[in-house]
Amino acid sequence: MGSIIPFLTEGQLRFFLLSNRVIQWTSSVIVLGITSYFINTGPRGLTIVYLEVVAVVSVVVFLPAFVSPFLSTPVKDFVLFVDVIFSYLWLAGFIFAAVDYNQNNCHANAPPGVVCSVKWANEAFIFLTFIFTFFALFLETLALWLSRRSQNTPIPHHEKQDPRASVHSGTRLQVENPIEPTATPAQVV
Repeated sequence: MGSIIPFLTEGQLRFFLLSNRVIQWTSSVIVLGITSYFINTGPRGLTIVYLEVVAVVSVVVFLPAFVSPFLSTPVKDFVLFVDVIFSYLWLAGFIFAAVDYNQNNCHANAPPGVVCSVKWANEAFIFLTFIFTFFALFLETLALWLSRRSQNTPIPHHEKQDPRASVHSGTRLQVENPIEPTATPAQVV
């Protein structure tokens, strides 16, 4: 397809979308692991349960997004819908984690006794998952828009033209050496 927008080719868009998806999915798996550690370690708060549910569902639902750069429009529609929903879920999770882990006494908040650096790492990966889901939302929208735009453009129709016809005036150009059929002696008489 070549250049779809002045600064980005279709291959580059696929590369950015796929790398974004890898970082997004990996971050959600890390959040899933850290949050599972929190659940295993001590008492569970609502934030931890919320983050665990969002992370588990994200790990499963983000899998079709890996093939979206290579497939047709219905898959892109589903993935775009998932990105919209999960960008808000991850934003809410980041806000909950920021409120819980950045208070005066980080050790006292759920789960109590866990080192603050682990809680801050969880918060950082929650933010990464949110921001890359947000980026994926825009990249997927761009890919969907370009896919629909390319489907709606008419196929150019080329007509066969006389090479001696002038494009500008519509008249025939004079040929210096026109090849005319030669007459036979019987036709001359």
